[in-house]
Amino acid sequence: MSDAAFPTRAAAPARASAPRGRLLDGPAGVAPTRRMNPKRIMVYGGLIVFSIYYLLPLWVMVMTSLKGMPEIRMGNIFAPPMEITFEPWVKAWSEACTGLNCDGLSRGFFNSVAITVPATILSIAVAAVNGYALVNWRFKGSEVFFTILIFGAFIPYQVMIYPIVIILREIGLMGSVWGLVLVHVVFGMPIITLLFRNYFSSLPPELFKAARVDGAGFWGIFLRVLVPMSLPIFTVAVILQVTGIWNDFLFGVIYTRPDSYPMTVQLNNIVNSVQGVREYNVNMAATLLTGLVPLTIYFLSGKLFVRGIAAGAVKG
Repeated sequence: MSDAAFPTRAAAPARASAPRGRLLDGPAGVAPTRRMNPKRIMVYGGLIVFSIYYLLPLWVMVMTSLKGMPEIRMGNIFAPPMEITFEPWVKAWSEACTGLNCDGLSRGFFNSVAITVPATILSIAVAAVNGYALVNWRFKGSEVFFTILIFGAFIPYQVMIYPIVIILREIGLMGSVWGLVLVHVVFGMPIITLLFRNYFSSLPPELFKAARVDGAGFWGIFLRVLVPMSLPIFTVAVILQVTGIWNDFLFGVIYTRPDSYPMTVQLNNIVNSVQGVREYNVNMAATLLTGLVPLTIYFLSGKLFVRGIAAGAVKG
C-alpha cells in the first residue's frame, strides 16, 4: 500500500515573529509586557506614600543631628545641613547629662547590653525546651500548663508591676540589672514558648519517632535533631526578644537604679531635661544612638525574620 493512502500531518507553520522582535523560548506567543494599569498605579502610589510617611521623621532626625544650633534656629528642619558637624553625637554619647550623671548614653548602652544578652539567651533557651516538651513529651496537665502560658502572654504589664516589685525586693534583686533580666525572661517566655511549640508541631513526627527508636532521650532528640532544624524559629525569637528588651522603658525605669538604667531611660532623661538650653541636635543624636541596635537588626535580619515566620512560626 502506498504512502499516499495515509496522508501525513501537515507541517507546523513557522512560529510567527512577535512584535518588536521578542520571542519566547518556550511556547509560541508574545512575551507579556508590563503596563501601568490603574491597579498597579494605586499599589505603587500607596507604597510610595507610606514609605515617605515612615522615612520622613528619620530624615528630619538625621539632618537635625548633623546641624549646629544656629542653623537649627533658622527653622528649615527638612533641609540638609549647610555645615555637617558630629559634635552633637559626641555630646550625646559621652557628655550629655542624664540626671545626676553627665557621661552621656555610654553608661546606658553597656547596661542595655548587660540586660539584653542574658535575658534573650535565657528566655529563648527556656521557651525552646518548653515548646519541645509540650509537643513531643506530653505530660499530665500539659494542656493546662500551656493554657496558663498563653494567658500569661496577654496579661497587661501594668497589672503585674507592684507584685513584681515585692518579689524582687524579697529576693534581693530590686534595683539591679539581674532583677530586670529576670523580669524580661518571665514576660518574654510565654509568647516565645508559643512560637516554638507551633514550629515543633509543624515538623514531621517521624523524626521524633525515629530518634526514639535509635535510643535517643529527651536532650539527645532536642539537641541533635530539633535544634539543627530550628534555625528559622530561633532567628525569629532572637529578633523579637532583642528588639523588645532593648526598646523597653517601663520595666527599666521601675526596676533599676540610676547607675543601672538602660539606654531608653537615659534617653528620656536627656530629652526631658529642664536645665539649660534645649539642644535639639543632641536630642536627635541621642535618639538615633538609642535606636541604632534595633534598626541594625531590622535591616540585617528582615529577610531571616520573614523566612522564619514562613517556615512555621505561626503554624499550629
